[in-house]
This record gives sequence, C-alpha cells and structure tokens, in this order.
Amino acid sequence: MYETLNYDVEDGIATICLDRADSANAMNPLMAKELNQVSLDVSQDESVRSVVLTSTGRMFCAGGDLSEFASAKEGAGRLMMEMAADLHLGLSRLSRNRAPVIAAVNGTAAGAGFSLVMACDLVIASEGSVFTMAYTNAGVTPDGTSTYFVARHIGVRRMLDLTLTNRVLSAQEAEAWGLVNRVVPDDEVDAATAELAQTLADGPAWALGHAKQIVYAGFDSPLEEAGELEGVTIAKAMGTHDGQEGIAAFVEKRSPNFIGE
Repeated sequence: MYETLNYDVEDGIATICLDRADSANAMNPLMAKELNQVSLDVSQDESVRSVVLTSTGRMFCAGGDLSEFASAKEGAGRLMMEMAADLHLGLSRLSRNRAPVIAAVNGTAAGAGFSLVMACDLVIASEGSVFTMAYTNAGVTPDGTSTYFVARHIGVRRMLDLTLTNRVLSAQEAEAWGLVNRVVPDDEVDAATAELAQTLADGPAWALGHAKQIVYAGFDSPLEEAGELEGVTIAKAMGTHDGQEGIAAFVEKRSPNFIGE
C-alpha cells in the first residue's frame, strides 16, 4: 500500500514504520506524502488506541533526503514547500488524534528525523541512539514542526543551542534534557515500546485521549481557561463507562475493567 513506510494495526496498536533503510530512512517528498496519508488512516480507524512510530535498519531517520532537492535545482524551493505541507499536516493530525503516539528510536534521529520524534507524545530510545537538529549544517532552517514542539519540551535557550550549533545529544543527554522519556538497552527498544503501547491501548481511551488534548491546550492557555477546560473535561470523564468503572474499582480496591468508552 505504501512505498516508504509500513502500516499495521493489531490489538488496538497502529504501527507506522519508516522503511527506506537503504537511504537511512531519509525524508523525501513521497515519505512526507505517505505520512500525511497514514495519519488519515489512523484518524479514521476507531479501533486505534495507541500509535507507534518506528523504523527499519540502523538509523531512525537521518533527516531530509537532500539528494532529491539537489536534483531539483531551481525547483528545490517549490518541492520543499510541497513536502513540508504534507509532513506538517500529517504530524499535526497525529498530534491532535486522541491516541497517544510513541516514538521508538534506534540509531540516529537527525533533522527531519529529530522533528518526527519531537512531534510524538512519548519517546523510548536505545542507549546507542543520538539526536541532532542538523539543519543549519546544510545551510537550511528547521522544519517538521520542530520550532513548535522542541522549545515546549526544553525551552527556547536549549532549542537555540541545538539549532544554531547542531549539538549532538546522546540518548542519556536527551533524557536528561526532557526530550526522551525512557532509555533502554539497544535490543530492548521494541519490547519496551510494545509493552507501553499495549498498556495505553488497554487503558481508558476517552480519558487518555482527552488528557493528552488538555495538556497541550493548557500549555498555551491562560490559567483560568486551562482550569475551566480541566473542570469540564473531568466532569465528562466521570460520565463515561470507563470513568464510572475506574471510580468504582478504586473504591472497591480492585483492578478496573476498561472498555475504551
């Protein structure tokens, strides 16, 4: 169905796997278009309750495929605008989807690859992975919604450090900076990601999805507006099946039986 990535849904988990290993999973216009298309698949599938973004090969994503832009010559700017439109729309749609998105990172996440990771809700990285912006090394500026997400994760000063100096962060440094949630041994990334994805998929989907939304909304909202949204949302949550079940299970000191409604 797709040429640059693989897509699968099983047990409530949607897996998007970048599959250009021979090109270090570098982002090209077709991959951006297909990421936009697969974000539609995710948004239209009510069975999806968590999403995993991963890759084949030894690198997560080495950045943009600059060879295609070099070949485009004077048409490079137009090609970049088309690619950015697809990539940014796809990442926006995944970010706004109720299903939490987990990045599973093995190897290098550079440039557009770094941006992909930063647009995800949670990040599991291998001990050997590294992270770098890399854009200005090639004489270009950031894209992939990184200017929106990265500063929100780590602050403007650190974002500028990464952007202007192209500093390379180890997995451990990325975790310390707040860019990565968990660092695991290289051979445990898939297992750790699968466990987390299944835990989320088995959880109270309405509450998880709306919790994700109000966290992002609250970051940009005035105090009173954030508090009002919290109040309205938690009240609605208590009226759902899973809200009622979760409260009852807590009072009765048992494990809840969530059904995602």
